[in-house]
Amino acid sequence: MSNSLPKYFTKTLDNGLQIVAIPMDNGTNVVSTDIFYKVGSRNEVMGKSGIAHMLEHLNFKSTKNLKAGEFDEIVKGFGGVNNASTSFDYTHYYITSSSKNMDKSLKLFADLMENLTLKDKEFQPERDVVAEERRWRTDNNPMGYLQFRLFNNSYIYHPYHWTPIGFMSDIKTWTIKDIKDFHSTYYQPKNAIVVIAGDINKDDVFESVKKHFENIKNKKDIPASVHMVEPKLDGAKRAIIKKDSQVQMLAISYHIPNFEHEDQIALSALSELLSSGKSSLLQKKLVDEKRLVNSIYAYNVELKDPGLFMFVSSCNEGVKAEDVEKEILNIIEEIKEGKISQEDLEKIKINTKADFIFSLESSSSVASLYGSYFVRDNIKPLFSYEENIQNLKVKDIVTVAKKYLQEDNSTTLILRKDDKNGLQDN
Repeated sequence: MSNSLPKYFTKTLDNGLQIVAIPMDNGTNVVSTDIFYKVGSRNEVMGKSGIAHMLEHLNFKSTKNLKAGEFDEIVKGFGGVNNASTSFDYTHYYITSSSKNMDKSLKLFADLMENLTLKDKEFQPERDVVAEERRWRTDNNPMGYLQFRLFNNSYIYHPYHWTPIGFMSDIKTWTIKDIKDFHSTYYQPKNAIVVIAGDINKDDVFESVKKHFENIKNKKDIPASVHMVEPKLDGAKRAIIKKDSQVQMLAISYHIPNFEHEDQIALSALSELLSSGKSSLLQKKLVDEKRLVNSIYAYNVELKDPGLFMFVSSCNEGVKAEDVEKEILNIIEEIKEGKISQEDLEKIKINTKADFIFSLESSSSVASLYGSYFVRDNIKPLFSYEENIQNLKVKDIVTVAKKYLQEDNSTTLILRKDDKNGLQDN
């Protein structure tokens, strides 16, 4: 079975930096120049959470050659767009520009890797920016807060216990030394992958990356691996989260295997069936028919270490989270009983395949897609993805629902405001 993925070419420099070139001869004259570091919040330790994300912010400050903010100005100056993101498993930086500016983009990224100054006077105000981001997205946002607390409760021992933003008390107490140690450990050539996709020639890519990166030295050993393995959940967990919110909210998570596992295709199809688009089960039953919620999603969170299958919902005013929970559990039971039509399955296959092929049209989404597998050390699931979707059967979806969506494997959180203060619901 052929697949729609463009061919890639890869080479590793003597210092361990991996290069991935993906020529997309599409005549667009656009290239996405990306660098992925094998470090995310899973590499942090308790008490120092959020450093990977903090470093992503500091990475655009001054280097030995550039003043703070100059990186962005240079990119804008040649008509490029740049951004960055930190996830549980990796940190990703990219510049999208016309193909002739690939070399300039690489020069900038090499400078960041080798020459970042990490000055305390640049770090302190940026810490406030990150603390503000935490307040805005998590502390003062009931849905953001619920999701943060879902990870805190679903994982006790593994660093997925916190999301990449980290805990507020850690954000307030990092020192510049913590940041420098983290940078010198993880921002090294042997821990990085340069992925370049677009209207380019692979030999130009290899030559340009080599020119800018081959002389950058590795400084120290990288910790071999994250040794924390989350213990198996020994029974259902429930927690009530008190937060000032106009409506009740509900989150349920189930532990699932990591991104490489063969069950991932069926788990992704299950999340499509439940919550992708207007005709999905949760949307139809809970939003349209019963009017219990104003939003509800099922996510299959695929991570380098075992992840979560999660439901997150915001109830309508006056609706109890427990009533929504009951409905979700009923839908899960129906799936376990095999109440999925062949038509539903075909629709999932067509939509998934269409989304996948559509994502291969832009150089930046191709670089992101390939990079997300290379940086987690296994590209195979990507290349068998289309064939596995094609071969998916109704019974595969039923099987994963029975296997993972079990009460003893669940963590359920209900968020509602504290009514003990003599406050009555209006």
